[in-house]
Amino acid sequence: MERIQTLINRLQEQVRQSADVAQMQLTLQLLQAELNQLQKTSGRTLGTSKVAVVMPTRVAVATAAPVVAEEIKKEIKEEEPVVIPVVNAKAKNESQPEFHFDPMNEIPTFSQHRIGKEINEAIEQQLSLNDRLKENRTEVMHAIKDTPIRDLRKGIGINDRFVFINELFRGDEPMYERSIKTINSFNIYPEAEYWMNRELKIKLGWDDTREIVTHFYQLVKRRFS
Repeated sequence: MERIQTLINRLQEQVRQSADVAQMQLTLQLLQAELNQLQKTSGRTLGTSKVAVVMPTRVAVATAAPVVAEEIKKEIKEEEPVVIPVVNAKAKNESQPEFHFDPMNEIPTFSQHRIGKEINEAIEQQLSLNDRLKENRTEVMHAIKDTPIRDLRKGIGINDRFVFINELFRGDEPMYERSIKTINSFNIYPEAEYWMNRELKIKLGWDDTREIVTHFYQLVKRRFS
């Protein structure tokens, strides 16, 4: 701005002194060049005061052209170079966080936040539903386990019967049928338990830690509950 004000003052002084048209044309062109440079650097158009300029004839302009070029070169040389400071990467503040992503590309939009929230809510609802189903299934299993069985033969399902024959009675189906009939004939559970321990558990080598053995004993206990 100081440079522009200086050129305006020079132009006004030349007008008052009735200077040569070529000199005023030179000052005017320098002023125009400064305004264009300022417009490029600031990004906005600067307003100037109204100045009446008398345009020279074609001869005067042609004569003044070499002089204007020389003056513009001098003005460019006299301008001080712009020094751009170099920032040392090591001098950065260590406390300043470093981002390893492009914020313009990787920051989720509002719609993405909303979609993610809806997905999380749906997952939570699904988990809650699964938990309730598990609880209900557990309650049903407990209720089934506590339900008395009048006839052990009818109370044992097809799958359990197949597993019992193959896993506990060594594939001997007649032995299984005789054992179930004998267990049904007892009046109380201690009698049935004593007979199973002596005739089945010891002779067939049942392991109490096996789940299938525990399940068989539970079914027999429901027969006498």
